[in-house]
Parts: sequence; C-alpha cells; structure tokens
Amino acid sequence: MGYASGFRPGLFEGQTVFIPGGGGGLGRCIAHELASLGATVVLAGRTKEKLERVQAEIQEDGGTAVGCYAAELRDESDVISLVTRVLEEHGPVDGLVNAAGGQFPARLEDLSLNGWNAVLHNNLTSYFLTARELYRQCMHQRGGSIVNIGADYEGGMPGMGHNGAARAGLSNFTATAATEWARSGVRVNCVIPGFIATTGLDRYPEEDWEALVGIARRVPLARHGTAAEISAMVVFLLSEMAAYVTGADFRVDGGIHNGAGSFLFQPGEPRNSQTFNGFHRDEPPEILRR
Repeated sequence: MGYASGFRPGLFEGQTVFIPGGGGGLGRCIAHELASLGATVVLAGRTKEKLERVQAEIQEDGGTAVGCYAAELRDESDVISLVTRVLEEHGPVDGLVNAAGGQFPARLEDLSLNGWNAVLHNNLTSYFLTARELYRQCMHQRGGSIVNIGADYEGGMPGMGHNGAARAGLSNFTATAATEWARSGVRVNCVIPGFIATTGLDRYPEEDWEALVGIARRVPLARHGTAAEISAMVVFLLSEMAAYVTGADFRVDGGIHNGAGSFLFQPGEPRNSQTFNGFHRDEPPEILRR
C-alpha cells in the first residue's frame, strides 16, 4: 500500500523538489506525496536520523529520495553551502517547500530576547535564506515554484507572539518575493494550516492538551485537519495547474478563522463530515487518541 494521492500519477516525473523540514510532521507527509507522484525529493533539517528515516520510508514505497542533509538553516553560510551542495550533487531544483521551523508557548512578558530571536530565525529567517539562495543559484535562470508553510497570525497570536510575528513576516516575504521573482518564472505562495493532527501536538505542555483537543469545537468543520489535507494544497501549488497562482496565502484550517458560531448562531452536531487522509504512514498524536 502506498500514498493515496488524489493527483494524477507521474505529475512530478523528472522534477526535483527540495524540502527543508522534511524529517517529520507536515514535511514528512509532503515528501511522501511528492515522491509518490514521481518527484525526486531532497530532504534537509537539523536531525539526520529523522531525515534518513523518511528517506528509507520513501525508498521502501518505491519513491526516490536522493539526499539527507543536516544543516543549521538559520545560519547564512550553512544555507549557502547546503544549496550549493544540493545543486552540485542532484542537479537543478524545480520546487522548494519550506517546512522547517519550531516554536514554544510563552507570553510576551515572560519572553526573553533569545527566545524571541530563536523563533523569528526558525520561522522566518531560515525560510528567507533557503528561498533566496535557491533563487540566486538556480531558479533565477530556470524558474520554479516555492511554497512556504506558515501559520495563522491574523488577530495576533496570544501566548506565542514571537511565532505570530514570524508568520506575519513570512506572509509579507511571500508576497514580496512573488513580485520580485515573477519575471524569472518563479511562483511563491504560502499555505496556512489550522490545527493539524500530527505528533507535534504531543510536544505541547500537558496542561495545554485539553485545550488542544477541544479546538475542534471552534472549527466549523468540527475536527482537526490531517497532514494529507495540507500536503494536497502544497502539491497543487507546486504543480503546473497553479501556473497563474502566486503571491497568495492559502488557508487550510476547516474555517476556524471565521469561528464556528456567534451570539446569533450556535452550530449543531456535525454530520456528513468528510476527511481526506491519503498518507498511508500517518502518525496521529497521542493526545487525540485518548
């Protein structure tokens, strides 16, 4: 049994896609779907063991994952060297999925400058460096598609203001890069997931688990999303079908940004609900299995 993608087989045949953050969570799922559609995927991140695990999974499923590169994506010299090496060893890159990043809960009043900078570098600077360097070294000459994985920053992000600031910056970077690089044939878009059922939820403090489980009540579609539902949007944006799409944010969040109700409307029990999960190796978080 392999990835049950809704896209046509061979959609990315002959194309190479670079995925920083491909060792887990959304990046792992995206790497699997792209490989199942014929792409050659190149993985990068901080922990080589995680990357090698995903590479082995993809190869076991009959896909092609040709590289696992451990690098500090927040460091300019590391990123320059990384992109140079990827291009030298695997040839031109057609697509980039920026899926690395990380954050932690903290109120602004308790947040140190080091903590603030760490999350901005994780979730904004690393994306800029990887995209800029791939553009400079490859896409400026041959075009391509870049998809950034962001987060919903509108209305602020109380309890994680450092992450909200980074993600707002990422959205603006996406729009700016899309305009500056368009004449080179490079499209740049951003996918904004809602609350997705990945093992990343298990890393939150135990006192937050009840609230994370209860998020579904705030979602019009009344559930958490799946990694495959995010991956499907990424695949579309990377594909030839999105040739006229650039500089845009795409929410995949079950409608949570609108809220599930108001003082005039209270939702009933969900019915006719559908979920898409084509990822055959999906690993739901423990907190949603309870």
